[in-house]
Amino acid sequence: MILVTGATGTVGREVVRRLPADLHIRIMARDPERVAGAAPSAQTVVGDLGDRESLDRALDGVTTALLVTSSVGAGDDARFVRAANSAGVQRLVKLSAAAVLDRQAEDLITRWQRGNEELLCNSGLEWTLLRPRAFMSNTLSWAESIRSEHVVRGLHGTSANACVDPRDIADVAVRVLTEDGHAGKAYTLTGPEAITAVEQTERLGRLLGMSLRFEELSQDEARLVLDRRYPAPIVEALLESAERQRAGAKAEVEDTVQAVTGRPSGNFRAWAEDHLTAFVDRHGRRDAAAAPSGPGQ
Repeated sequence: MILVTGATGTVGREVVRRLPADLHIRIMARDPERVAGAAPSAQTVVGDLGDRESLDRALDGVTTALLVTSSVGAGDDARFVRAANSAGVQRLVKLSAAAVLDRQAEDLITRWQRGNEELLCNSGLEWTLLRPRAFMSNTLSWAESIRSEHVVRGLHGTSANACVDPRDIADVAVRVLTEDGHAGKAYTLTGPEAITAVEQTERLGRLLGMSLRFEELSQDEARLVLDRRYPAPIVEALLESAERQRAGAKAEVEDTVQAVTGRPSGNFRAWAEDHLTAFVDRHGRRDAAAAPSGPGQ
């Protein structure tokens, strides 16, 4: 049996949609009603990475699991690994981050991911690591300002990132979860090109048939924006990460998606074409105008 965690998140929900219906699948979620797209035969159970008893129930009879964690410093990975060992799980597939390979990356989030990887590699379990670059879907955070102002605001708009389509990450995850030959491997996952926020803004504008403007935020302006969404230590980690991107640390392209799945990774235009409705108003208009709402990510 395969267990999927993070099934309502960006990657996990795509994994759930792609797992073959003839496999024994169990999905763990805090709110099972939010799980969508799973095969009718899939079993959904209530579980929380912070609750050992619920982990024990979710892992009973599981041989392979996808581990997705997001609470920095909460100890979720350690609890899950202990529970997986106790339940006799054979293989863990861990969603990590490409930044762990960068020796210059010492921000809080990257150090947390490195620690999680080390924990897994020393667990005695069979493991595989998935290390994606930034998700193309991060641009959905621009939707409100695009709809209301035709503006995208961000930090270091001309710095490039080899961002990846979450659907490609999911395709790789499904292969790793269902095939042999991936034990002890770490896969860095990128898109087919390094692209800047300014270029993403231009491409979105062409697809939407509107003129979009990119506004560069200062460091202080970006901090204020992030402060509205994240605790201070996470904000500083994200700002440090942005500086590494400006220095070119996130521009390298890998062909791992093709090596694992047999097809090339998808580009930003393809992702955007499939998500254009997120950038129009609820009536489907692409030319909405409203008073400026202030800086937005």
